[in-house]
Amino acid sequence: MSRTRSVASSVLGVNRRTVLAATAAVSVSAGVGYALRPTDSEAATADAAAAGGAAEAPVAQSLPQSRLRSTGGTPMAPAAPLAPYTKGTTLATVAAPRTSSGYRRLGDGAGWKRVVRGDLAAAKSGRAGRRTALASFVQFTDLHLMDTQHPLRLEYLRSTDKHAWRPHEALTVQGGISLVERVNALRGAPVTGSPLHFVMTTGDNTDNNAKSELEWFMKIMSGGRFTPNTGDPRHYEGVQNSGLKLYWQPDATLRDGDKQVGFPHLKGFLAAAIREVRSPGLNLPWYSTVGNHDALPLGCFGSHADPYLTELAIGGKKLMTATAAEAKKLQNSIRDAKDPKGSGYRDFLKAHARSARSITPDEKRAPYTSAEYLKAHLDPAYQGLGPVGHGYSSANVDAGTQYYAFRIADDVIGISLDTTDAGGHYEGSIGATQLRWLDKTLRDNKDSYAVIFSHHTSKTMDNTRPDPAHPTERRYEGSAVIALLGSHPNVLAWVNGHIHRNVITPHSAPDGRSFWEISTASHVDYPQLARVIELVDNKDGTLSLFTTLIESAAPHRTDFSDLTQTGLAALYRELSYNAPGSSTVLGGDAKDRNTELILKKG
Repeated sequence: MSRTRSVASSVLGVNRRTVLAATAAVSVSAGVGYALRPTDSEAATADAAAAGGAAEAPVAQSLPQSRLRSTGGTPMAPAAPLAPYTKGTTLATVAAPRTSSGYRRLGDGAGWKRVVRGDLAAAKSGRAGRRTALASFVQFTDLHLMDTQHPLRLEYLRSTDKHAWRPHEALTVQGGISLVERVNALRGAPVTGSPLHFVMTTGDNTDNNAKSELEWFMKIMSGGRFTPNTGDPRHYEGVQNSGLKLYWQPDATLRDGDKQVGFPHLKGFLAAAIREVRSPGLNLPWYSTVGNHDALPLGCFGSHADPYLTELAIGGKKLMTATAAEAKKLQNSIRDAKDPKGSGYRDFLKAHARSARSITPDEKRAPYTSAEYLKAHLDPAYQGLGPVGHGYSSANVDAGTQYYAFRIADDVIGISLDTTDAGGHYEGSIGATQLRWLDKTLRDNKDSYAVIFSHHTSKTMDNTRPDPAHPTERRYEGSAVIALLGSHPNVLAWVNGHIHRNVITPHSAPDGRSFWEISTASHVDYPQLARVIELVDNKDGTLSLFTTLIESAAPHRTDFSDLTQTGLAALYRELSYNAPGSSTVLGGDAKDRNTELILKKG
């Protein structure tokens, strides 16, 4: 594969200014945009050279001046450190329990070592001294920012399934902000030291497809002050002050089920959880990929969901309890995709209307449409460091699509897919039109390496229910995407989420073409991780993909008397570790965490 210009040579000839591709979709059908490309400073380049490293940072894409915008001197990324480094990553330390039974308090634990994986190509000696950086970025996934007082939520499924409600859910916003703070504190890419180019979210940014949650997501990512509360502006009105033993009642002395296994009594917790917060916003550009919880009410009911559910979403009644038998029946209907329109759920809620509790109505809880999701990303109020639309464009709005391509570096493109199925259910698929577009985009950019982003994994794309907007269009499972990606030698990685666990899978075609599928754990379930991914050329016929996991910036140790924004973010992690049904297996084996993934050059 030809490369028009090496990163090393281009670094020397470019004035170090931060630039932003402000707009200009070039594909009406998909809204193809150009990436915001942060560049390193001359000082950072000098640091890397002094260290004897081969870490070079890409240069800004040359675009017409009409499509560039200066950021007024604000750096897009911190100066690169001497590489490699571990500070702020799970290579250095990971939250770990300090006790072995009961409610376990967390503290600093040993870091996770990096594992070299040669499943697809052998690692050659001396590559560390030869390699040059191609690109580096951060992946967020499954933030699940929650309006925990939303009337449509299914907390009562906990009566049949302990995983169905998490005691820490009221703190998703504080945890999300702390993750932003962690990225802002990183000094660059851990292995190469090159500046990080961007952050990509791979879906389930929100939890209930609620306008309130979408606003919180946009402000967390781009910066701002807001109050993570709906309904009564003075009081929390959800299951955690219901007096029901089914849920942790933090402010009450009631010995609920969670307190019986050691959860604390934290007076003032709920008032703190809905207090105003401030996000600094990312100091990097960020891009967005849509997930099923973003696109579908509750992540499972189709775009053609029963209108009654919208009425309930903004209304003044919330069901908080159901018998285990009733909950099991409802859960099975959702899990088996027997109720894609939510009609059965409507009937269930109507049948239990007399048991629902009164809460304060709020129109901000209404579901948002795909067009509203796109327009929120295009809103100048949420631009932050860009790019305009965060990958999406007006062409996406016009065409009703939520997929696009963008330029990451001189030799690398990114492609964000929409794998949600508007027909309903939480598993995914891809339509024929998008699959053809993906094939064409890869062919048109055959001289660039490609990184694919989606919410669903290849194994969770097994739902081919017709899209109500395109009822005759065929939908394809994950196996079809694997086959397509394997037919293009420029594909390096498919980066996704959805399964809430770290799994890295090699894919190899019969003719030797190969790529890595990198699935990353969520930031709502323990161990609440994000991932830094670096692409490097080893200059020996191989490439390496380095994956490094990061936690939020919140301290590992908690203080039950500290209900500040930072203290709540620390509690968010510790509560998630202790949540009934939580499992450390979500963190993955060593081979799925901090890795070096070897590939042959195509």
